[in-house]
Amino acid sequence: MTLSTKDAYGLLFQGFPDVLTVPQLSRMLNINEKTAYQLVREKQINHFKVGRTYRIPKVAVFSYLNIVAGVADSQPCQI
Repeated sequence: MTLSTKDAYGLLFQGFPDVLTVPQLSRMLNINEKTAYQLVREKQINHFKVGRTYRIPKVAVFSYLNIVAGVADSQPCQI
């Protein structure tokens, strides 16, 4: 089954806000919080800073997952 990015965005990670903190990112990806901070610091996931805290758009998480999975940006998500 093939989902567009828009459909995937609406269906996946519904319990998370559109803009995440690093602890929320770690829960979303089921990774250690230190690993999540490392992904952000190494600029593997697009983010911005508000004061001293990192904020990660949920769309950036989908882009990161597509890169890790080896899916080109122009292709829809495969489920």
